[in-house]
Amino acid sequence: MRERLGLEARFHDLRHTRVTLLLGLGIPPHVVRNIVGRSALEVTMNIYARADLAEERAALDRLGTLLAVE
Repeated sequence: MRERLGLEARFHDLRHTRVTLLLGLGIPPHVVRNIVGRSALEVTMNIYARADLAEERAALDRLGTLLAVE
């Protein structure tokens, strides 16, 4: 069907992108889970959510600040 419509992305790719964008906006994971129709939060977080390098660096920077000894 997607070939007939001229789409390169699969519908599953669009679902993944939607989850990633919603989580990036700070929408709570349990709300995202409900939006995409998953029963288990773990599925949403483990399969669909991906952290990018900037998010990982920001998280480690925050941890470093928390643990900094002055």
